[in-house]
Amino acid sequence: MAMMETKNKIWTFLKVIVSSVLIAALVLFTAATIRTLSLDVNVGLQLAHWEKSKNISLVIDEPHREELLGNFKAFPTVFSSSVVHHELVANYSHLFRVQGSQPDLVPYLLLAHIDVVPAKESDGWEAPPFSAEEIDDFIYGRGTIDDKCSVMGILQALEYLLIRGYAPRRGFYIGFGHDEEIRGFHGAKNIVRVMKERGVKLLFVLDEGLAILDGVISGLDGPAALIGVSEKGSANVKLSVTMAPGHSSMPPRESSIGILASAVKRLEENPMPRLFGHGPERETFEHLAHKFGLPLKFIMSNLWLFSPLLGRVLERKPDTNAFVRTTTAVTMFNAGVKVNIIPSLAEACVNLRIHSAQTLQEVLDFIHDTVGDQRVKIELIDGFDPLPVSSSDERSFGFQIIKKTVLDMFPTLTVAPGICVGNTDSRHFKDLTNDIYRFAPVWFKPGDAQRFHGINERISKKNYEELIVFYFNLFQNCDIQKLPESHTSIHEL
Repeated sequence: MAMMETKNKIWTFLKVIVSSVLIAALVLFTAATIRTLSLDVNVGLQLAHWEKSKNISLVIDEPHREELLGNFKAFPTVFSSSVVHHELVANYSHLFRVQGSQPDLVPYLLLAHIDVVPAKESDGWEAPPFSAEEIDDFIYGRGTIDDKCSVMGILQALEYLLIRGYAPRRGFYIGFGHDEEIRGFHGAKNIVRVMKERGVKLLFVLDEGLAILDGVISGLDGPAALIGVSEKGSANVKLSVTMAPGHSSMPPRESSIGILASAVKRLEENPMPRLFGHGPERETFEHLAHKFGLPLKFIMSNLWLFSPLLGRVLERKPDTNAFVRTTTAVTMFNAGVKVNIIPSLAEACVNLRIHSAQTLQEVLDFIHDTVGDQRVKIELIDGFDPLPVSSSDERSFGFQIIKKTVLDMFPTLTVAPGICVGNTDSRHFKDLTNDIYRFAPVWFKPGDAQRFHGINERISKKNYEELIVFYFNLFQNCDIQKLPESHTSIHEL
């Protein structure tokens, strides 16, 4: 009898446990489903009442198009206007200050760079890389997307506005660095120095970085404009092993090359920890969630539940693995000078792009623990922490102005904050502002990313015109004093 009662109690207890688990699962599924159906973080200020302004419109017709190509040489109105002050910085970089009529409005800064990476026609270009030759309505040339399109687009937009008598309410700066491709230590850093000496504080900074992706994100319904709100950190680390040299006829059990190769293999086989969902990449996927079909829509709308699962999926491909963790790339390996001599020195260089949820020191500690061999010397060549994450909510002036300017031109786009896996000149300006954004409305279709620093870099003539209109409108949109009240906030009241 007692045994029967005990069995009944155990059975009752098990039923309670199973019922509780089922109820908890049902509650989680219901909450996730409601969030999936209701989540659209893009509404906000799109339905709000923006401050009215008499913006000048710009339509680029055929005569204007001929003028555009001619203006690759000069912008006479910009350099003669009484409201524009221009100066050279560090001999080659440019700083423009455009005076506003309301000095109490905090200025902003547009950045671009005039230097480019090397290119040779013999690498396989369809047109000489410095010819700006037009083929099938595309302009071919090194720098057309990195970053001459922004340089020329900004100047051309300002030229058009000044010709039409534009006088900005909010003052702004334009900075063109001359050595961004080699980290901007002379150009951008000296522009920052000049601005600091003058006590300049900036509302926001807009530089190159992310773009409009069309057909690039698998499963996404329509193109998306990603505005970079941060950059991954960076580190270059040298590993080296030193031993006594010897003749190849009497080799030791382990050589400097073998020891170093084992250390490198351990680094490749033990990647940095998975951190998806702990950085700005989470906001990216939540903003895009409503543009995916099921089941991706369900998963991305509920990253509070599915971040670990999605992280495991994304890490399978190199291009999406960059969102998941600090990446480790062995980029150089040097040893030996003669086939019959065992080298005394073997060296390898490792480039790491640091996830927003990690620090440079944490990455170095991980490398030491993973290598785990005192014979391998580990040296930091250079590096820096990930950049602070800029605001992107409905109170973020810079982000919302950029977003509005994009959506006014391309109403069907989805706009989302993003993370830059590379680095830009804007990182030097973090002491002048809390908000740095990396974006230009350059359209990237599948395969276009390989043109960046690769062969056949190009931009369509239509897209170049769109860049000009974008900056033309952005200058004017920045002239409002403050953002409107969020439609979401009004609805909640």
